[in-house]
Amino acid sequence: MSTASAAPAPEKTLLSVRNLSKSFAGVRALQGVNLEVLPGEVHCVLGQNGAGKSTLIKALSGVHQPDSGEILWNGEPVQLATPTDALTLGIATMYQELDVVDGLNVTENIFLGHEDARAGVLRVRDAKARTRELLARLGHENLSPGREVGTLSAAGKQIVSMARALSRDARLIIMDEPSAILDSGEVANLFRVIRQLTQQGIAVVYISHRLEEIDQIGNRMTVIKDGRSTASSLPVKSVSRGELVRLMTGRETTNVFPERAAVPAGTPAVLQVEGLGLAGSFRDISFSVRPGEILGLAGLVGSGRSEILETVYGARRATAGSVSVDGRKLRPGSVASAVGAGIGLSPEERKSQGLILEEPIYKNATLSSFARFARHGLLDERSEKRAAREQAAALQLTPSDPDRPARTLSGGNQQKVLLARWLIHGTRILLLDEPTRGVDVGAKAEIYALIRRLAAEGVAIVVVSSEIEEVIGLADRILVLDAGRMLAESDAKDIDEHGVLDLVLKGTPQ
Repeated sequence: MSTASAAPAPEKTLLSVRNLSKSFAGVRALQGVNLEVLPGEVHCVLGQNGAGKSTLIKALSGVHQPDSGEILWNGEPVQLATPTDALTLGIATMYQELDVVDGLNVTENIFLGHEDARAGVLRVRDAKARTRELLARLGHENLSPGREVGTLSAAGKQIVSMARALSRDARLIIMDEPSAILDSGEVANLFRVIRQLTQQGIAVVYISHRLEEIDQIGNRMTVIKDGRSTASSLPVKSVSRGELVRLMTGRETTNVFPERAAVPAGTPAVLQVEGLGLAGSFRDISFSVRPGEILGLAGLVGSGRSEILETVYGARRATAGSVSVDGRKLRPGSVASAVGAGIGLSPEERKSQGLILEEPIYKNATLSSFARFARHGLLDERSEKRAAREQAAALQLTPSDPDRPARTLSGGNQQKVLLARWLIHGTRILLLDEPTRGVDVGAKAEIYALIRRLAAEGVAIVVVSSEIEEVIGLADRILVLDAGRMLAESDAKDIDEHGVLDLVLKGTPQ
């Protein structure tokens, strides 16, 4: 059953977008987008990576100015030439990469750029009192105004960002993928706060790739594909999951997870993990993976999943146990030892940990294989680009121009660049941490197919995902983890999401 708040009664439209278009260097990012947002509603905007959602957000935030079309606020045409213009109207934007300053406290972050000052002197007492009022409106009156923001969780930082929006008298808050960095408990709290805001008459434009969230929090939705709105202001309950996928991708999506290919019986393991432990994170973890096999690590946030991958990869130094490839133990805490043995890692935070965003695709793709492209002490860029082009074609990277900066790619295509890196290197064991985080439904299907194809070609794969359904759908075997312990091991076909959660709730190893 949907837990979305009741849709607001019909009233004057707060925000209207009519036939909005925007081009960059001849490429049309938006080509006729329509959107209407009512006061007090949660209006979901959906679309694949590259559909134009980010350009739309920036047009509404005053970052980009449209080439044609119009934006109306309370029925009146407006020009948003700068972000200040948007804030003055009452439009605040929370980007996926939160713009809080870790070195400042909660109050300083909330009033950053519009400090409460008299004669040039900051009125600290008044600012703290106002901060308490704002936090109380969000149901977080226990958060101290003087606490340094750098000590807060991602969810806490979001609350500070929302309080900042309220401090500017925002009547519309745009939230870009707000749940991407939260666990299930934090998402539930986020939804509670959003409902409080809408009850106060504040409208929320909510952007997410997680289709299951739309029914939970949304009132109406607009779908964008290739810069156009394929559906506008539809009631959330009026659209089936299949129809929604068709509106986003232009095609029917069935059997999202490719069929499993049987791993030949008797094939010896290529990766062996025995009694692995990392003080404060996990203990006594043992498993093996055969060539062509996909092992899934399932568990809630904090179960130790990511830390296990990082320790196998050598980015963390194990305090107990061992990691072996083909029976040969690797040097603990040595990435070079792991990479040399054929292990590659696609990290959870691909933008900050996996890619050099300002560098071109080909440099990112060859980052772990410089020795292969060295000629007399110099890198052979022609060979680098050739290898990058070959992998771009094999992985259907879009766009495939090897000189294009990695930052300009969608989340799904950035993930493909990381896969290309390890394929160029000749990796035999691939560790995938949240391989589809921030990736739209169409690109997810492509990445699932790629992972299955790599396994069919003999790569041993270990995959971690916060979406338990994804782990079960991809993997051959599942390890269920909780609080750094291994609770159970199961064939993927013999367990479902409820079974995993039941094991975690019981918390007793089987």
